[in-house]
Amino acid sequence: MRLVMTIDRFFNIQKGRVNTLQFNKRGKRIRASDKSLIFHFSAFSLLLLFFAMSVLLNLKRILSIDWKSVSFLQDGSVHFTVTPYTIITFIVSALVCMIANLLYRRFQHDRVKQLFHRQKLARMILENGWYESETTQDSRFFKDLPSSSNKEKITYFPKLYYRMDHGLLHIQTEITLGKYQDQLLHLEKKLETGLYCELVSKELHDSYVEYVLLYDTIANRITINEVQAKNGKLRLMKNVWWEYDKLPHMLIAGGTGGGKTYFILTIIEVLLRCDSVLYVLDPKNADLADLAAVMPEVYYKKEDITACIDCFYDDMMERSESMKLMENYKTGENYAYLGLPPHFLIFDEYVAFMEMLTTKENAAVLNKLKQIVMLGRQAGYFLILACQRPDAKYLGDGIRDQFNFRVALGRMSELGYSMMFGEVNKDFFLKQIKGRGYVDTGTSVISEFYTPLVPKGYDFLKEIGKLTQNRQDGQAACEAKAACTD
Repeated sequence: MRLVMTIDRFFNIQKGRVNTLQFNKRGKRIRASDKSLIFHFSAFSLLLLFFAMSVLLNLKRILSIDWKSVSFLQDGSVHFTVTPYTIITFIVSALVCMIANLLYRRFQHDRVKQLFHRQKLARMILENGWYESETTQDSRFFKDLPSSSNKEKITYFPKLYYRMDHGLLHIQTEITLGKYQDQLLHLEKKLETGLYCELVSKELHDSYVEYVLLYDTIANRITINEVQAKNGKLRLMKNVWWEYDKLPHMLIAGGTGGGKTYFILTIIEVLLRCDSVLYVLDPKNADLADLAAVMPEVYYKKEDITACIDCFYDDMMERSESMKLMENYKTGENYAYLGLPPHFLIFDEYVAFMEMLTTKENAAVLNKLKQIVMLGRQAGYFLILACQRPDAKYLGDGIRDQFNFRVALGRMSELGYSMMFGEVNKDFFLKQIKGRGYVDTGTSVISEFYTPLVPKGYDFLKEIGKLTQNRQDGQAACEAKAACTD
């Protein structure tokens, strides 16, 4: 019995420690007084600095002050003799405060932003009336005098916590089953627009809901040299990965000038750096078709594109069967476990191609693509579709739902966004930045997205040609070595 009590006490202590750690990680609690946080912080800091500088500049005079020069007037007030030097020290102190203020804003940008965020969150609660209060009479020094002024006393203020960590904002609010629960459970639109951030995730913890938002999204943009493809993941921003092994198939939409072509070329170059096998389809015979001069498996004619889709599908089905016959095959494991390379079918202007086909041809291609998106993940066969607008006519029968990673680039209409992401409670804004758009990484959370930066004058054909030649040389060397061994 004593042992059981000891164990229970131990687990209660550990649970208390965990709860304390979780509480500490919540960050700063937002209070009603934070509605004037910027003013209070600035006034206190600058007054303290002004006083410290004034004392420092006048320290010698203060230490050697002749108290006889301090005269007390008849009314009890104190009279000090103010010299020109004293005035100069006050002016210098004021200038130091101004310079310190500018430097703090310049080099402590994140800290300043945190103050603004906390102030906005406090005002959000106050201005929406998500608190309880009672009116009391303002007490005076003389109790017998009647009080004519009323004072509002807050009796309940929601528990809201704010924390910034590695460019992410963590905002937690307590859910108490009260009358403000619905508002606190759906803060994402207010937080995104009010704090100028992008929602990354929304999780419900024990009696708390946590909103994680990406602060300063464009700062997370990377260059083409920083893009990585490894372990079944493709890194496209500092915080954005396409985990194609877990969430296969990518859908890209965007009009002319949105950066769609450069984004696809970036993906092709990065995938060529690893052992991926690529097939590129460009029915408009545009930029991607030019890759035929430097790499194999690039098609732009209707018959060749159809044949490539059929071949891609047949290879996928053949691999699915052959994988089960391998010696180290294990149920539940995918192609990577067996050491097989992934295959990618990159299909640009998909909708335009489907409109070239007859009804019979259209149905045949659609059926093959449907099988690829349904069965391709296990075998390592992935589809990257790109179009100007994901028309439901050519992405029906649940095919669009199988594209777990979706990117919308450039200017799109509300209808286009709804076709891309479905009916979501999201405000989409246009910024005149090439390569900017929105992304759903498979979590059903729509976030701002920036494609990898490509240097001006970057020659994709040259770089992709080098990668292709290196791969062919490596394969030739392996074949020659195998022939010598035989």
